Amino acid sequence: MANILIVEDEPKMLRLLELNLSEDGHTSRTARDAESGLKLLSQEKIDLVLTDLKLPGMDGLEFLQAVKRANAHLPVIVMTAYGTVETAVEAMKAGASDYVLKPFSMEEIKLLIRKELDVRHLREENVTLREALGKRLEFKNVIAKSPKMQEVLATVERVAPTQSTVFLGGESGVGKDLIARVIHQHSRRAAGPFIKINCTAIPESLLESELFGYEKGAFTGAVSTKPGKFELADKGTIFLDEIGDMPGSVQAKLLRVLQDREFERLGGTKTLRVDVRVVAATNQDLRVALEQRTFREDLYYRLNVVPINIPPLRERKEDIPYLVDHFIQRFAKEAGKPLTGITPQAMRLLKEFHWPGNVRELENIVERAVALSTGTLLDAGDIQLDLSPSAPSRPPATVLFPPEGTTLEQFEDEIIKEALRRANGNKSQAARLLGLSRNALRYRLAKLGVADEGEQEEEGSRQ
Repeated sequence: MANILIVEDEPKMLRLLELNLSEDGHTSRTARDAESGLKLLSQEKIDLVLTDLKLPGMDGLEFLQAVKRANAHLPVIVMTAYGTVETAVEAMKAGASDYVLKPFSMEEIKLLIRKELDVRHLREENVTLREALGKRLEFKNVIAKSPKMQEVLATVERVAPTQSTVFLGGESGVGKDLIARVIHQHSRRAAGPFIKINCTAIPESLLESELFGYEKGAFTGAVSTKPGKFELADKGTIFLDEIGDMPGSVQAKLLRVLQDREFERLGGTKTLRVDVRVVAATNQDLRVALEQRTFREDLYYRLNVVPINIPPLRERKEDIPYLVDHFIQRFAKEAGKPLTGITPQAMRLLKEFHWPGNVRELENIVERAVALSTGTLLDAGDIQLDLSPSAPSRPPATVLFPPEGTTLEQFEDEIIKEALRRANGNKSQAARLLGLSRNALRYRLAKLGVADEGEQEEEGSRQ
């Protein structure tokens, strides 16, 4: 139970919130303006702040900034009207934990408050956990002996039983899928379904129907109604992998599910409600996508409730011997080989490698070594590493400057055109050459005024 400060200048709303929060066992302190709210904060221990953004005198955004200066970790939920969503996003940037759009139901605000109190409790307990990391945390199928991975598991242990959305970051191959499954297995939803969907593995034209389903006759070939992944994940967890590549139209629909837990099937009019926990993952830096406006800011803040960054294998090499032993046992049993371990020379080879593909690459190399081995120990000769290119010995990159009289923007446009020429007009291939997502390239092409031709052919080639 918490002591909640409510800052709202409308008397009826203030009283309604106070009464409803008392039903959940919370105590409330109320203020009609920001100045009175700050005074109460200085006098009492407050666990959470609920504030309107439109206040007399000091406005809600200024009040939020003042609260965060006084206590950076105090959760603040802001209330705002539908017409001021942009202001709500600004509030999230300034440190608000979440926002709710007016008019809202009391159940919606209670759910948000419970979620934020769960997250606060998690953060406070993590301080204690960091001090107690001498106790090894272990989960089935997770090999994590290094301090960095123990910190990851400490967060997983605390966040799994809550209802909070989790956002997993990390390079390709670090094990985001495995951590997502662990979160589900140790949650209150463990008896429910765990549904995974890879946002890059499905053509953009099909992603919306995969996630939200479709009604009979919604499009050519829709001969019957089909439920989407969100319906199938009801009372369970949905894992959205590589969410950074999700197209804008689907992002808008996902935001609604996160906010209201409801959606319509493609071609349908009936509103469906679901009880689903979302775990999302990406190997991209979404801050770049936010700058390029290929990923919605409001969706990012809805997803980024409890971020967990999984370190690359090269930053936790203490785990390599344990991972190698686990893989040898597994693949030797599958292949029927009498392998019992690995020689020191072979282990040294593995520990000195830079592992651009992380745990997935290590697993593949051990599987190949087991298949090629002839003795009872894996030797250095059994290990075949991809030494080209080698990250540590890579020569410094050449710095390119625009030709004299050419602006940086014009130079970037020419590079994009050149990539398209080399890819024979294939936008997916051009995006790979440039190291961009397809959405990021399309954003730049739109600025150039390049028509989005041949898109159907590209989608067909990806299928």
